[in-house]
Amino acid sequence: MISRREFLQASVAASALYGISGYGNWGKLAAQQTLTQDDLLKFDTFGNLSIIHITDIHAHLKPIWFREPEWNVGVGDVKGKPPHVVGKDFIEMFNLKPGSPEAYALTYEDFVALGKTYGRMGGMDRVATVVNAIKADRPDAILLDGGDTWHGSMTSYMTKGQDVVNVMNKLGVDAMTSHWEWTFGTDRVMEIVDGLPFPFLGQNIFDAEWDEPAEFPDYTWFERGGAKVAVIGQAFPYMPIANPGWMFPEFSFGIRDARMQEMVDEVRAQGADLVVVLSHNGFDVDRQMASRVTGIDVILTGHTHDALPEPVIVGETLLIASGSHGKFVTRLDLDVRDGRMMGFRSKLIPIFSDVITPDAEMATLIDNERAPFKDQLEEVIGHTDSLLYRRGNFNGTWDDLICDAIMSERDTEIAMSPGVRWGASLMPGDPITREDIHSVTSMTYGQCYRTEMTGEFLKVVLEDVGDNLFNPDPYFQQGGDMVRMGGLGYKIDISKPIGERISGMTLLSTGDPIDPARTYTVGGWASVNEGTEGPQIWDVVEDHIRKIERVSLTPNTSVQVSGL
Repeated sequence: MISRREFLQASVAASALYGISGYGNWGKLAAQQTLTQDDLLKFDTFGNLSIIHITDIHAHLKPIWFREPEWNVGVGDVKGKPPHVVGKDFIEMFNLKPGSPEAYALTYEDFVALGKTYGRMGGMDRVATVVNAIKADRPDAILLDGGDTWHGSMTSYMTKGQDVVNVMNKLGVDAMTSHWEWTFGTDRVMEIVDGLPFPFLGQNIFDAEWDEPAEFPDYTWFERGGAKVAVIGQAFPYMPIANPGWMFPEFSFGIRDARMQEMVDEVRAQGADLVVVLSHNGFDVDRQMASRVTGIDVILTGHTHDALPEPVIVGETLLIASGSHGKFVTRLDLDVRDGRMMGFRSKLIPIFSDVITPDAEMATLIDNERAPFKDQLEEVIGHTDSLLYRRGNFNGTWDDLICDAIMSERDTEIAMSPGVRWGASLMPGDPITREDIHSVTSMTYGQCYRTEMTGEFLKVVLEDVGDNLFNPDPYFQQGGDMVRMGGLGYKIDISKPIGERISGMTLLSTGDPIDPARTYTVGGWASVNEGTEGPQIWDVVEDHIRKIERVSLTPNTSVQVSGL
């Protein structure tokens, strides 16, 4: 008799074939300029219920350029496994056609050249069109938001997230979980949550003083297609480490596997036919959680911004990764009968903004939200001759530019820029607007500090961040990518343990080795320490770009990576 896992493996093969057949003629259609919205939305309705997943929007309401990572290193048991596959290897693994729309959407290969053909992606008015089309086909589809939604743009900063909240309410979200939302502070989060028409989920959000579950729902229920669906929320577990704990001192987070198992058992006991976890753990943490917590049918994963054209199966659990910044929407159709998931079909729908017609009502709402700030948003600060991007384990050109700005404007020998994943790209020749700068810098603790650090302490910083990223146990990977350094080069062997990964630290201005005993002037931003002083980072970057007028960056070879 075929096991449930074997059945799911057969389903994922069918799903992948469906997905590829759905993508398969895009390249030909695009070359003929006949790629249509209907092609992108084509889906053979399956089973008795549908789930729509979006995550990591980061407040980007308009279409953008977004280059996928050149570096996405997996360590330990996940080395070389999705999502830790990029470029040509990704294209080969998922049987994509080089130069095709799906290769452009899902990898960094030939990004600039292909961008001229396929255009920008995303835009919440286009996402609304896709969501509405799915709901026209399956009216009771469940729309779930994986968090990192309210934060990450100039308008979200100016409105304290309200512009995005209004858009997501209009979109018809049925439940969400959280991460960067908390950087607006407890009072603002609670003010928004109190007005949401859907639950703000987090089984792992606890009262910090009493170490007991906080007031947020652990899970919520849906009756769909004759099935009883439980959706359990999992907020980002490392909030006080990756972000300033003083902004939300009332709460603690954590992975809390044991409690997740209790929640799964509890909803099963209450008659759940399908158990979905709406998670902001990150892909590898969710993969490990799926191996430790039994009874989860689907994990909708977020935080690490991975986009995969088919699910990953762990035991009997599906992991769905839907990308970031509004580039993709996942439609997951499920056959749920006799208290269990019997089969599925999925599609990662790319939001090609030149192909998908904007939803008129959503487009009007977005324009109205932006109208008070329009002149500020659109003011041109300079131009770029270089491709500006961020996403990846190591240095991106946006962060090279930010580090250059810090060293120039704050008069430092070394600069540090956090390894955050959010922010849109810019193509060579593009104007750089104030909104573009905010896309990669907006946050509620953006002060650009100037301080002194010894060479010994700089190595400690690099070792600590390196372990955070490359510890072979996913539960010790606490968010983000490698800190970006300006003015300092180094070697990193990711296969080594903490304390031994970093070597060859060099002050680039002189070529001299970093002296552990010497003190260096260092600038940075996004400190988690309360009371950090300095100008806002977006002002520092704007001043720098105004002075140089055109950005032209040389390839950054200051980080040498081994142990892959």
